Amino acid sequence: MPSRQGHTLLTALVAGTAALAAAVAVGTSLVTSTRQAPPAGTQAQPAARHPAAPAHSSGTWVVTWTGAPAQPEPNTAQGYTGRIIHNTVHTSIGGDAARITLSNLFGTTPLVVEQATVATRPVTFRGLRTVTVAAGRQVVSDAVTVPVAPDADLVVGLHAARGGEPVTLHPSSHQTSYQSDGALTWPTTAWRYLTAVDVRHDGAPGAIVVIGDSLTAGTRSTTDTDSRWPDVLSDRLRHRYGVANQGIAGNRLLRDSLKPGGAGGPSGAHRFDRDVLSVAGARTVIVALGINDVQQAPQETDARRVVAGLRSLTDRAHAQGLRVIGTTLTPFQGYATWTPERNAVRLAVNERIRAGGVFDGFADFDRAVRDPYAPNRILPAYDSGDRLHLNDTGYRVLGRLIGPEAVTGLPRTAAF
Repeated sequence: MPSRQGHTLLTALVAGTAALAAAVAVGTSLVTSTRQAPPAGTQAQPAARHPAAPAHSSGTWVVTWTGAPAQPEPNTAQGYTGRIIHNTVHTSIGGDAARITLSNLFGTTPLVVEQATVATRPVTFRGLRTVTVAAGRQVVSDAVTVPVAPDADLVVGLHAARGGEPVTLHPSSHQTSYQSDGALTWPTTAWRYLTAVDVRHDGAPGAIVVIGDSLTAGTRSTTDTDSRWPDVLSDRLRHRYGVANQGIAGNRLLRDSLKPGGAGGPSGAHRFDRDVLSVAGARTVIVALGINDVQQAPQETDARRVVAGLRSLTDRAHAQGLRVIGTTLTPFQGYATWTPERNAVRLAVNERIRAGGVFDGFADFDRAVRDPYAPNRILPAYDSGDRLHLNDTGYRVLGRLIGPEAVTGLPRTAAF
């Protein structure tokens, strides 16, 4: 996997900052605001309809990157007025045009973005350079004709004029982005306001949307190496499909985790429509949730509730014609919250997943990374050191576990 060219990127960002600051335009703002099981075999699934596809676009829109809105950023009561934000994202599939989604999900006041750019190309919103995103809402831009390479870094610049406080944030991105006040530029490892980049690709077969927790978000992976397991999956698929990583550290399946300044975000059940069903080109969903319900306080002590929650996500995806692959819950003995009772709940959830009837297929993450001599622990070679999260080697194992058959179709209860 290519390493990031930090000095080259920073040079380009400095130039982009100057261009973006000089080109801020003045204009009028825009305020935006029967059940089906998937077919078996290799029959293709219909792509999910994106709710804001520009009427003038041609070709197929498919997601290339996502960063799920996770929390309001602490200490941003005044937003980032006048700040220039350069979100660096890593693409999965390429295309000949792009569009972006901006979110003010956690804002309590309207967010005004005076100008946005993709790879320094100006972006419009219904023909206007300036866009107002209402509190709690998101907007999708017009198409901007810009070549987007697969498996590459892409910079989306935003000039925040006012509002949008507190800032809608995805922390701990494991990717170096930048901010500027017009005079100084400094690095950050969070994505702000930007939650999706779609590309136009005439031959795109669709996208895989992964909804998960810290293991999906890549917690404790090496920054700027794209070692999260969905990145590895994209490599394995040779970047022919869009891969949307909707992992949030601390995320739970059944319960919201919205403590001020804390991680977790809205529950998987609550964010499923926005973060999965509305993703451009979605064909297959991978659900990697449940371990935080088991190990975080307040703990879920009934495995049946976790299984029912997972099955509910499958039902909702089926209603949109999407295929669903689940994952078993990985070991965490040695982590501070581990107890034999909580581990028993984890094992019971895994038993139900393996028995079938929860997903269309499953990837056995537990079996892939556990120590065969101590199966309630992560194999030391894959352990990041905290007994819960994986290192880059462990994430590579997970990413290589799921292949093209997850997209083209599998019989029910098939395992990887």
